[in-house]
Amino acid sequence: MFACLFFLVCRSMIHIYICTNSILLIIFVCFFQLQGARMLGIPVIVTEQYPKGLGSTVQEIDLTGVKLVLPKTKFSMVLPEVEAALAEIPGVRSVVLFGVETHVCIQQTALELVGRGIEVHIVADATSSRSMMDRMFALERLARTGIIVTTSEAVLLQLVADKDHPKFKEIQNLIKASAPESGLLSKV
Repeated sequence: MFACLFFLVCRSMIHIYICTNSILLIIFVCFFQLQGARMLGIPVIVTEQYPKGLGSTVQEIDLTGVKLVLPKTKFSMVLPEVEAALAEIPGVRSVVLFGVETHVCIQQTALELVGRGIEVHIVADATSSRSMMDRMFALERLARTGIIVTTSEAVLLQLVADKDHPKFKEIQNLIKASAPESGLLSKV
């Protein structure tokens, strides 16, 4: 169960997207995860890997209302600004993490957060790598270390937890627009 939550999104830029497996699905699912976060009032931080050289987040991902968009060169998203934002909300114990690339930024961020005692949920259908082998082995490694590998629909439904939640209908309508089979599931 999520306890006091933050969404962290690692967005690499367009040239990485072109090379990343199932990128249209990843963009679609990231877009809907961010919509769900907005509906539920969950703070979101987005990082961009070296935007000066790689470009900014693709415009198809709506960053309206995110708390921070931060450039970085470090692979982990755990930057001083991220730490400060997490510290602003007392009792943050869970983070939902998604973006690209799974075996680099997502993996290093997740391992660092777990090392700090934060529960990490990785949205498998909103993460990818240029190589499916890299993605598969990263998700397996992360699951073995106690990180929760889940899906976008599971995250949103776990957040509302009950059909009587005041935002359930909005979330239900959001997940009804589910993505087609992506081929991302080879072995997790």
